[in-house]
Amino acid sequence: MDKYLICGLGNPGDEYAGTRHNTGFMVLDAFAKASNICFEDRRYGFVAETSLKGRKVILLKPTTFMNLSGNAVRYWLNKENIDQKRLLVISDDVALPLGHFRLKANGSNGGHNGLGHIQQLIGQDYARLRMGIGHDYPRGGQIDWVLGHYSEEEMKVLTPAIETACDIIRSFVLAGIDVTMNDFNKLGK
Repeated sequence: MDKYLICGLGNPGDEYAGTRHNTGFMVLDAFAKASNICFEDRRYGFVAETSLKGRKVILLKPTTFMNLSGNAVRYWLNKENIDQKRLLVISDDVALPLGHFRLKANGSNGGHNGLGHIQQLIGQDYARLRMGIGHDYPRGGQIDWVLGHYSEEEMKVLTPAIETACDIIRSFVLAGIDVTMNDFNKLGK
């Protein structure tokens, strides 16, 4: 059976729930809810499993904290014997406006510490979905911004993007990265 690892980046703990840096977790929570599955506390992360048309899909929310996300990703790729080409990592991105997104088959970490650590451990050859969180903060205020909570108004903009991200996960698993980029990047604004 073909297996896929879908990793949403974020920080564990109630104090980080609903923060911009946890947008990856929010996407996986929405996907799990739509799939009627629950996360279990497992090694290096909260893990949920489902299948799409005979393909096994493992959802991973690392509990290693953002800057050590690569430990969880590498562990689950190895444990489940999943090819890196079947890994999709979902992260927040201050370079994209809120509600926008960009899907890429590989590339640099764009200054994102979670993606940077994954890259250190497994290289750049994996798909990533960057979810825009905007950058409406003063100079030197990036940490407070990414660790800040979304407002109700921001959630109205983000929620449709999260729903699209769930469609992207399904397409990535069923149609592959190239078709998914073709179909969705034009919607990412």
